[in-house]
Amino acid sequence: MITLPLLADLPGIRHGFMTRAGGVSTGIYAGLNCGLGSNDNPDHVRENRARAMQALGLPPEALVTVYQVHSPDVARVTAPWSPADAPRADALVTDRPGIALGILTADCVPVLFCDAEAGVIGAAHAGWKGAAGGVLSATVAAMAELGANPARIRAAVGPHIAWDSYEVGPEFRDRFLAMAADNAKLFKPSRRESHWMFDLAGYVDDRLRAAGISRIAHAGQDTVTQEDRFFSYRRTTLRGEPDYGRGISLIALG
Repeated sequence: MITLPLLADLPGIRHGFMTRAGGVSTGIYAGLNCGLGSNDNPDHVRENRARAMQALGLPPEALVTVYQVHSPDVARVTAPWSPADAPRADALVTDRPGIALGILTADCVPVLFCDAEAGVIGAAHAGWKGAAGGVLSATVAAMAELGANPARIRAAVGPHIAWDSYEVGPEFRDRFLAMAADNAKLFKPSRRESHWMFDLAGYVDDRLRAAGISRIAHAGQDTVTQEDRFFSYRRTTLRGEPDYGRGISLIALG
């Protein structure tokens, strides 16, 4: 489990970005695959999620996740729900102690939010589509509705696909330049002609700052190149594998 001092130093806050270590899944899912949407053995996934919660020091039934769809939608959590009842959303917020907000990723950016003074937390799944669609600002706004102050909110950014691993085509770059000319700084030429490397973390930082967040910390780990530690959709795609596991990132009050 990876923790960042930005959140670890706060009293009453538990958080962690889980790696593949310590799980029961095998094969292409080997390790701590927590993705119920994968084709892994569901019993293995449930056991892995329970182990992730144990690492956080909470019971399995305290875990809350959503059905992630690369949207800007945020779910407000007042009590745990079962995975079968999970709403379609890509972020969660709560002010209730003892509930763990969970985000599943395999290259996209997991962001954990906290205003410890207000007792409000959030978690967001930010791929490029969700980040561009406003999921990060929507999470901050939902936290503010619960009493958080953006000036106090801290954002911890977990492992994700790194700049040097994220090759995109010219149409992808054109889309971002059409949004804002300043987005040009997020791209550097690839070794492949007419292709570019995209700085997803830099874009997430830009969106967080635009939402009023100034205290941001990064795990600084590339999910694509560290196969023994992280699941990766990009790596799976390049290899032509049929499916992939998902890592989980958690935050809880109390």
